[in-house]
Amino acid sequence: MIGPVTRERLDNVVQALKSRDFEALWVLDKTAARQVVLDRIAADDTVGVGGSISIRELGILETLKERGQTVYDHWVPNLSKEEILKTRKLQMQSDIFLSGTNALITDGRLVNIDGIGNRVSSMIFGPERVILVAGINKIVETLDAAFYRIKNVASPTNARRLSIPTPCAKTGKCTDCHSPYRICRAVTILEWRPSLTQILVVIVSEPLGY
Repeated sequence: MIGPVTRERLDNVVQALKSRDFEALWVLDKTAARQVVLDRIAADDTVGVGGSISIRELGILETLKERGQTVYDHWVPNLSKEEILKTRKLQMQSDIFLSGTNALITDGRLVNIDGIGNRVSSMIFGPERVILVAGINKIVETLDAAFYRIKNVASPTNARRLSIPTPCAKTGKCTDCHSPYRICRAVTILEWRPSLTQILVVIVSEPLGY
């Protein structure tokens, strides 16, 4: 069970998100988060998914594909470069877009970084509805802490996962590199919900993703 302090903290983050016009809630675990997300997806919705470990840890995509749902997932094995690019563009036109977030500040702001831009673009405009899932490990107190987490936790881990030879993949620390392989290229801060996009933030009271 969640202790009183943690429960209060999660309640406060949810209220901060709502004060910025996001829809928000928190759940106990991955199983509950998975059900919340699946309940929000209609049978005829097309679903885009960003490069998100958090979403994939919930096992949502397998269920959607079993339902016969149209899922735009550029991580499907053996896609050509042309197919991957086409899929990324289709994500931006999907009925609903699923992703994690790199950092969630306790005042309700969402901070993300991207190498190509399809993920952060789809969060902001294109899909009518967006669901962002954030493990408790993504919650930080300040904007500086959000950038530190992104540059020294999320990005090095992702670079290693993708076998991208950036300096941070080797050292685990950001050097603000000028590497041609740099994956930190587009930074977005959602201070309020973008006015034409419905965004639900589901906070999970256990760690998810990087």
